[in-house]
Amino acid sequence: MADIIILDDTEIKLKALELNKVDGRREVAFIFDVSSEDYHDIAVLLYRATFDVNVPEEGLEFRGTIINYSTSLDNLYEENQTGEFRVTLQEVGA
Repeated sequence: MADIIILDDTEIKLKALELNKVDGRREVAFIFDVSSEDYHDIAVLLYRATFDVNVPEEGLEFRGTIINYSTSLDNLYEENQTGEFRVTLQEVGA
């Protein structure tokens, strides 16, 4: 399994990764932890919704948009918290 995914210029350390192809479009589903210290930066990143997606260890690059997103905590502004994020991106324009 790949250790990182890069969304635009932001590197994210992965806990899990699943690669699929649906209706001819590549999809990548992944899980990662976000600490309260990193929450703001990750939230701002994810609000963009569409990214240049790069999984270097898989040789995978495409433009993708969020089709599914969830988190285990809804208030990571409290100190010393860690939430698990689950994101699925689908290739756009394929």
